[in-house]
Amino acid sequence: MMTIEQTEVLVSTPDGQMPAFLFTPNEPNHKPAVLLLMEAFGLTSHIRDVAIRIAREGYVVLAPDLYYRELPNNKFGYDEVESAMAMMYRLDLKSIEADIRAALAFLKLQKDVYRDRIGVTGFCLGGGLSFLTACKLSAEIAAAAPFYGMVLDEWIDAVRDITVPVHLFFGGVDPFIPCDRIQQIESRFQELGKDYTLKVYPDATHGFFCHERSDYNRLAAEDAWLQLTQFFKRHLQKES
Repeated sequence: MMTIEQTEVLVSTPDGQMPAFLFTPNEPNHKPAVLLLMEAFGLTSHIRDVAIRIAREGYVVLAPDLYYRELPNNKFGYDEVESAMAMMYRLDLKSIEADIRAALAFLKLQKDVYRDRIGVTGFCLGGGLSFLTACKLSAEIAAAAPFYGMVLDEWIDAVRDITVPVHLFFGGVDPFIPCDRIQQIESRFQELGKDYTLKVYPDATHGFFCHERSDYNRLAAEDAWLQLTQFFKRHLQKES
């Protein structure tokens, strides 16, 4: 199995230095990259585990701490839902958009990264922000794969600005994202003729991908992982 080098880095943003974890496969050749956006619970060990899994597929992966303005107490256990939600709702989306832009710029500066082959994915909060990235920063990425992200009305409107393939993952019994909302999102992609795939796991709820959460759904998580890796392989690892 290929070895993955993990380093702690600082990404320069308009608001200061944002800590992040950078995961690099120890292979000499150029690689595509993935920006991995964290859950509402912060930059947890689970997100770092996912980053390593993605890196083992042959990607440079950057996982930034989007709560860096609230250091040091900015990570939560999965039983601390109210605290995590409170911190999530304090986020300023304009600032976060600048943070994501800075993270993408940082990835493109890595000497062994294909600058035109960067994907973005994320879970929960990071799923919503992956969707936002596709809407606002399509020119900076090559593909987006949001997992159970809550999508704001203005983002549904902004789907018109998406120019990259998008693969969306949802749980059919997610209490935060009702089925009619998922249908609304899908209808928008359809009517605009966007390149998208939308997968709903009927018996999965919010957080189904995370094996540390009570909501973990093994079958859904395994299928979603397969679909995610195939999606990124198709759009990020195409021949030069």
